[in-house]
Amino acid sequence: MAKAGGQQPGRNPFRRKAMLASQFRPLRRQVKIPVWGDVGLRTGLALGLLLMVILIHWWDRAGLVDNVDGEISFLDVVYFTMISVTTTGFGDIAPVSDRARLIEAVIVTPVRIAILFIFVGAAYDFVIKRSWEKWRMARIQEQLTEHVVVLGYGVSGSQSVGELIERGIDPARIVVIDPSEDRLAEAEKLGVNVMAADATRDETLKAVRIGNAQSVLVSAGRDDTSILIVLTVRHLAPKVPISVVVRADDNEVLARQAGADNVINPVRFTGLLLAGSVKGAHIADYLADLASVGGRVQLVERVVSAEECGCPITDLKSGGQGLRVYRNGRAIGFWEEECQTLQPGDVVVEIVPTIGREER
Repeated sequence: MAKAGGQQPGRNPFRRKAMLASQFRPLRRQVKIPVWGDVGLRTGLALGLLLMVILIHWWDRAGLVDNVDGEISFLDVVYFTMISVTTTGFGDIAPVSDRARLIEAVIVTPVRIAILFIFVGAAYDFVIKRSWEKWRMARIQEQLTEHVVVLGYGVSGSQSVGELIERGIDPARIVVIDPSEDRLAEAEKLGVNVMAADATRDETLKAVRIGNAQSVLVSAGRDDTSILIVLTVRHLAPKVPISVVVRADDNEVLARQAGADNVINPVRFTGLLLAGSVKGAHIADYLADLASVGGRVQLVERVVSAEECGCPITDLKSGGQGLRVYRNGRAIGFWEEECQTLQPGDVVVEIVPTIGREER
């Protein structure tokens, strides 16, 4: 444990500064170049390299021999450069001096390889890579049904994805959308589907088949952005459950009006944990235990089974402790008379022990 007002034992502040310095990343700004601009840059670079080789060959034309007419004109130099760079080599013009052969080995050969990479890279980016990505995206979209869409991969979003996987959700059934490539790289390590895009746009949400989703989790980092995302999702998927994180109390009503089914305020929840700790040292610990799959117990919400209908909430077949029943949109506590007879369609919230966890 760290001492109050002091540093942790065994920690070297100079070593920590060195580690931070090694993790420094330069300031970047996204460069947006259209397709035609990228093609133009690649073509210009290739032509520039060709022009450089032509000038070198023209400067050293005395080291070349033309086996046809014995004279090296500028057209012969252009011709020789093209067949040399493309490795065609008909043999009608050839380097004969040591200097000319050195130029072919040291200068022309690297240029030849560079031009090859330029055009192969262009073909990969504009044909092979795009076709491959479209094919993969189509394959992923075909399998997207009853999936969980996480919009925003900040602190809350990343924690929720980790918790979903811990609760047994297949990572292939989780889709994360975030504009940050760095954050998506971390999400991709978990095996989930990722997309670098703006979650407020209709085409982005349509691409992940938002209407087929099991649930949507929204945590954009800003309340206004999160509420706009909720509006967009609700417009495209009227029946999909939406949970959203907001941090300002007055935005909770706006989030519900936008169509959110669950509005989570982490600031308020933290306040509840702090207040609960005043009444008992273990209340906050137990609440955190309930919220996480890593605890000894957890909260589960489910529809009552057919064999549970007619039974009291205290006699659940799962062996859990029933807390509340939701019937026709109304919450009924376990102490109320209506919870003594469960009905078809009731949604029960229960506490169940976490299976397979060791005692702490």
